[in-house]
Parts: sequence; structure tokens; C-alpha cells
Amino acid sequence: MKAISRRNILKTSLAAPFISGFAAAAVSPAAAGSSKFAPPVSGREVMRRRYFPNVPLVTHTGKRVLFYDDLLKDKIVVLNLMYTNCTAACPTITSHLVQAQKLWKQKIKDPIFVYSITIKPEEDTREKLAQYARLHHVGENWAFLTGKPNDVELLRHALGYVDINPEVDQDKSRHSGILRYGNEPLALWGACEGNANPSWIAEEISFVVPHHSLG
Repeated sequence: MKAISRRNILKTSLAAPFISGFAAAAVSPAAAGSSKFAPPVSGREVMRRRYFPNVPLVTHTGKRVLFYDDLLKDKIVVLNLMYTNCTAACPTITSHLVQAQKLWKQKIKDPIFVYSITIKPEEDTREKLAQYARLHHVGENWAFLTGKPNDVELLRHALGYVDINPEVDQDKSRHSGILRYGNEPLALWGACEGNANPSWIAEEISFVVPHHSLG
């Protein structure tokens, strides 16, 4: 039996809404279509259908992208929510991610892509996101994303960034500080606190990286 540690418990609890839903979908007949003779659907495909709406977005550099096709497919990624005039958790989480990115680059050969999604797309234009990126000196393979409010809201819900308390859920100043990270082609996903120590964040993300890609 795998040893139970505080980190394992925390990791499981943070990822539970995301991963348990995936497990349920993977064993559901509906996941493979109504016919009992339908070919089996891979876990990767179940994840794509259920959690990764292919909504159009715009990066802070002005590039138009589709969430799944252009940003997630065949990549190792880290996802978080933010908005540019946030004075609470966002600057700290961004700073920790900047530091964590430097750490994981030292031991992980494969590129890891970071996607920071604004939850105030009606305010956060591409230009404001670009200014925010410059202010925080973010590294390469990092995109700040905005889009149509309805598309961003759909994405937020699909990724599990929802509070069960409607009042809290609607208060954007109290948004989740959780990082979701995953290896899309292998359908391996996890989560950790964005305000955690950067070295811990980097270590957590390495769990979804194949051993041959570790330096």
C-alpha cells in the first residue's frame, strides 16, 4: 500500500473534483456513446470531451488560439486563474510560478506550457495582459489568455474552478488559487496550491513528466 503523506492527501483533495469526475466519465457507457457496440473511448478522449472545451481565446501577444487544439493537445501544461488588477493572491501566485518555472527547467527536458486565464475578460484586454506579463517578467512558453466572457466562464466551469457557495463563486476577488497541471497525451492530471513554495510546485509538476524527460 502506498504510504499516506500530508502532501498526498492535499494533492488528492485539491484534484478530486477534476479527477473523480474523469474517473466517473471513463466508466460511464455514455462516454462511449449510446451503442453498446461502440468502440472504447480512451481516457484522453474522455478528458477532452468533458473538461477541455475548444473555445477561442486570445493570448497576451495577440495570437488567436483554440483552447484544446492549440494550447493543450500533446503538451504538458499548468493552468491558473487570475486578473490583472488583483491585489490579493494573483501577484503572489504569478511570482511563485515564475520561480517554479526556473526550477523545473533545470531538471525537465520537455517544454512545460503555462496558461494564466483571466476571469475578468471584459476588463483584461490583450494589452493589459501583455503589460502584466512584462511586469512579472514571465518566461517563455507562458501565455496570458482572454476571450469572450461566456467562453471564459464555460472554461472556468469545465476546469472545475467553481465554488459550491454561489456567493463565493460570483465574487471574483475570492477566486481559486489552485494550479491544475497535466500531461495531456498521457491523461495525467493533478493540482496544487499556487501560493505554495515554488520548489514544491516544481516538484509536484514533475510527477506528470515521463522519467526519460527528467534531467
